[in-house]
Parts: sequence; structure tokens; C-alpha cells
Amino acid sequence: MHHGPPGSSGPPGPPGLRRRTLLRGLAGAGTLLALPSLAGCGAGRRGDPNLVTLASNRANPAQREAVAESVGLFEADSGLTVEVNTFQSTAFQESVNNYLQGTPDDVIGWFAGYRTRFFAERGLISDVSEVWDRHFGDVFTDQVRGLCTADDGKQYIVPDSTAPWAVFHRRSVFEEHGYEVPATRAEFEELCVRMRADGLEPLASGIREGWPAMGMFDHLNLRLNGPEFHLELLNGDHSWDSAEVRSVFGTWAELLPHHQPDPLGRGINEAQTALVRREAGMMLCGMFITHVFPEGEDLDDLDCFAFPEFDPAIGADAVEAPIDGFMLSGDPRNPDGARELVGHLGTLRAQEIYTAIDPQALPTHLDADTSGFSALDAKVNDMVANAGALTQYMDRDTRPDFASVVMIPALQRFLEQPDDIADLTASIQRQKVSIFGG
Repeated sequence: MHHGPPGSSGPPGPPGLRRRTLLRGLAGAGTLLALPSLAGCGAGRRGDPNLVTLASNRANPAQREAVAESVGLFEADSGLTVEVNTFQSTAFQESVNNYLQGTPDDVIGWFAGYRTRFFAERGLISDVSEVWDRHFGDVFTDQVRGLCTADDGKQYIVPDSTAPWAVFHRRSVFEEHGYEVPATRAEFEELCVRMRADGLEPLASGIREGWPAMGMFDHLNLRLNGPEFHLELLNGDHSWDSAEVRSVFGTWAELLPHHQPDPLGRGINEAQTALVRREAGMMLCGMFITHVFPEGEDLDDLDCFAFPEFDPAIGADAVEAPIDGFMLSGDPRNPDGARELVGHLGTLRAQEIYTAIDPQALPTHLDADTSGFSALDAKVNDMVANAGALTQYMDRDTRPDFASVVMIPALQRFLEQPDDIADLTASIQRQKVSIFGG
């Protein structure tokens, strides 16, 4: 592993720390709130040098416990008190723009990439370059640093974990049927045909919520057109009514017979459960799939591989690896305490504590101890470390309004009418122009 300068990442984690070994209940994890109040939390204590407020969008039990453990360590070390306000993730995303324009908490859990730059450009969050300079000289890859940097060259978020995407499967199912990991499109489709003949749904698919469909578009676009085109497209720099985009939908239409039928009528948790129950052979998904696999034999049986190559000239080394982290509000009540807290949350010690508890999260720190990783964690960690490019996810790599207002309905329409691609891409482009301009 790469090593940063001495003292750049804080003291090492506790000896013998291993992933998923620290569950201790939810004491101190804070209150779960449905929607962020525009008035913020703790506004009456502005300027209290002993209090820092933290808005956390990590709401499931393991995530809440992981945040509580890391925050507890900070409180013990710093003598400061942290008030944690936990919000349901989807609701927080939908209202965060208004929340940031109110009186938000000092420190806010959020996402790297476009989602950070969008708010940085609007002056809604604070520059944390000084924190990076003090703590994180070279403890993150250049790719991760870039994802935390706005167009002004300054950093606006401190990363702490990533939950990459891959094609997940049960190792025992592959062994039982003699399946081999596919490296190319032809091998992938041949495997799907074999699985169907063996009584399995080749690809679990549940997109009732809309956003899970973004994952398939992203991966096909990355494999057919490359990461540079993909990110430029989501940035508004290319036409959606182009041969490149139509080829993505055309290829997807050819793969639809391998998916579970009626994906619009099935939620993502139902699709994941089909993999748990050995009803489906594979699923393109994020590491959050680990939350539905019971601890022990089932979770140990979970394996994955990178989405296959579709064009030898492009390859398959681009990895969709959403980076999570923490940013500062535009005008923190306790700026000094807030900077100390985000500095802590990115340290090696904090990352190892957090990722030991949250099963979907892998550390972003280059010095993280991987010796206690499961085989699955190690494999995914290597995929990220060796990636030719890292992307986030469609709804993190483009404008939030374009992702939710245009692309979710467009992807749902495609799955209902996969033969109507030309009209679909023309419609997306018209709406894209109205949002991005040009």
C-alpha cells in the first residue's frame, strides 16, 4: 500500500480491527429525521465553541452505528460535543438544495463528484482545502482527490468510504453449475443462456424505484463509449440524440430477455432477495447488496466480477465507485470545530472504524489495513485501486434535476417500450437542452 507522510492520517486504528466486528447497538446514533428542516438543527447555539452539528444521510442501522462509533472517538479525542441529526437518504437528497440555503448543520454527509461541484459553484458549501493540506497530502489517489475538487481547484468534501458496483453472484451457484466468470459480451450472453436453461433468472432486476436502472445505462455506456464520453455526456457536453447513446439503448434492448421479467413491478430489495434465494444467477448492483445477505455462510458465499468488456478498444477497467464523504456548510456555526470534525472523519483511524461496521463501505484511505478484508472486500478494493477511471453514478455525475426529472422517467419508458429508441433519445435531448442549455 502507498504510505503518506508521517502524521498525515492520524494514529492507526485499534489493533486487530476487522470489518463487521464492532456492532454494539445504537446508543448515541442520534435521532432519525424524515426530512431536513430548513431551519437546521441546533441553530440556537450558534458560536458555541464546544458544539458541532452533523447532518448524516446514513440511516440504516449499521450506518448509524458506524457514524456513532466514529463520532464518539472524535468527541473523546477533541473534548467537543457532536449533535448528530440523521436523515433518510432519499428524502435528504430530494430536499438538500433548499436545506443548504436555510441554516444547515455544520458538517453534512454527502457525495463526491458532480454532486459536490454543483453546490461548490453556488457557494452553498465551504472550501476545505486547508483540511486536505493539513491531513491528506497524498493519502488518497489522484482520482479520489479529483472527485472531491471543484472547478476552482479547491477541495470541498473529505472522502471516507466507497461502495462500488459490480456483477454479484453466489460462488456456490457458479461452482454447482460449472459457470466461469465472463470477460466479454459474448461470454456474458452465453452464460445468461446457460443460466436460463438451468432454471435461473440470469440477471436479477428490480427498478420500481427508478434509480436502479441508471446502473445498467452507466455500465453499458462506459463499456461501449468509454468513461470520458460518459462523464462528458452527463455533464451536458454531448447530444443524447446521438448514435453513441442510441447504441447503448440498442444493446440494452438486446440484453433485456436475460433480465427478470417485469423489472418495473419489482423493487431493488426484491431483486436482491432473488439472488439470496438462488432464484437468480447474477445482479448488477452496488456493494449495498451486502445488507440483504445474512451474516455467515450466505454473506461468505457472495462474490462478484467486473461488468464485462463490450469493446476491446475500450476495455473494462472503468469502475463505478460512488465516493461518500463529509462537507462543510457555507457558513458553519462553529467553523473551527467543523473543520476538525471533517478532518477526523477522513483519517485512517476513522475510516477503519466506520468501514468495519458498515458492510457496504470500503475505505478510501490508501494506508487502510486490508488484511482483515473478506475475499469479496479484497476483490472489490483491488478493482477500485486498479481502475483506469472512476465514475460515481448517473444521479451523482449529472445535475440532480436532470437525473430525477428527465432520466428516471426516460429509463422507465425505455423498459416499457424498448423498440422506441429514436423517439426516446430525441425526447431526452430536448429536455436536456431545456435544463443545461445548448
